[in-house]
Amino acid sequence: MPRAKKPEPPKPEFRVGYVALIGRPNVGKSTLLNKVLGRKVAITSDKPQTTRLSLLGIRTTPRGQIIFIDNPGIHKPLHKLNKRMMSFVHASLQTADLVCLLVDATERFGHGDEFALEMIKAFRGPLFLLINKVDIVRKGNILLLIDKYKELAPFKEIIPISALRGTNLDVFEKLVFDNLPDAEKLYGDDDVSDQSVRFLLAEIIREKVLNHVTAELPWATAVYIDRIERREKGEGGGFEDEEEDFEGMVGEGQGEGGDDNEEESAEDGGVEAGGESGDASVPGLPYSFPHPLFLSEKKEKKPRLTKEELKQRPVAYVKASIFVERDNHRKIIIGRKGQIIKTIGIEARREIEEVLEARVFLDLQVKVRPNWRDSADVLDLIEGQKRF
Repeated sequence: MPRAKKPEPPKPEFRVGYVALIGRPNVGKSTLLNKVLGRKVAITSDKPQTTRLSLLGIRTTPRGQIIFIDNPGIHKPLHKLNKRMMSFVHASLQTADLVCLLVDATERFGHGDEFALEMIKAFRGPLFLLINKVDIVRKGNILLLIDKYKELAPFKEIIPISALRGTNLDVFEKLVFDNLPDAEKLYGDDDVSDQSVRFLLAEIIREKVLNHVTAELPWATAVYIDRIERREKGEGGGFEDEEEDFEGMVGEGQGEGGDDNEEESAEDGGVEAGGESGDASVPGLPYSFPHPLFLSEKKEKKPRLTKEELKQRPVAYVKASIFVERDNHRKIIIGRKGQIIKTIGIEARREIEEVLEARVFLDLQVKVRPNWRDSADVLDLIEGQKRF
């Protein structure tokens, strides 16, 4: 009599799904994303509306794959830029398998919170409330906040966290996996973000701008990468300053923000991508920079390279335009005797060198584009960097 076949052991469940991170500006969505992924994929700042486009952050473990959608902060849109930002939030609510509403435990409940709750009412999947910054708030106040939100929406889970310190993020990840559907992997094990190199470099520069300007200016600035070039050590042609110490080096003309003719054409309302360079050196990525966002393991922090070691690295030339709406904004970014733009350039260059693993010559030009936040052409130009 033939032996009965032993039943095959059940395959372990593999959970996959999209998780939208939404909330008011500055509640810690990007900080949470970076902490969960263990690396920086989204810029952070204490300025509202730092995040302008939805970004994917991909967390793959033996248990499954969480595709986080980091969204712009929920706010009342006043310009085309802001309307596009809110359209990304609405789109993520339609895409998501699970939605996490982040709130700041240090802030009083207000109209912005009511607006955020109104936005998530139509969502029919699992809904989490993440109460952030609990490391600096009394426990009694957190319990009061939990009781309040329980009455306002059908949250499946309410989790007090500290995105900055990592408090309860292990609990958060477990509960997310518990509520995602069984599915096949959507991204490779090495994928960590959906950003292009161009977009990443533009965001790094914009982050440094945000760190050094105040008042209304952060909302009225944008960065576009006009050109990226690279050549290996010893190749002919290219950068005259190759043998110089790149410490503190910024692009020629940074202090003035570009020549007068360039500024005049900008003020006429035209949208340029850097003159003759345009997009020619970028589509299809005809260069081979390593991209740390797409490595499966964290990069170990390396000791600072010596001057001799730096000289052996390939050289990269990055030209970027910083768009502002008014001439006085341009003067603020440039600063007295060009000191602010120089500081922005030095800080951005150092981080870009880690991304590109090259010595970087960073050429920043500050350009006036009146009312660019309401210009579809400029917004398309800036958003298009995310894909190429």
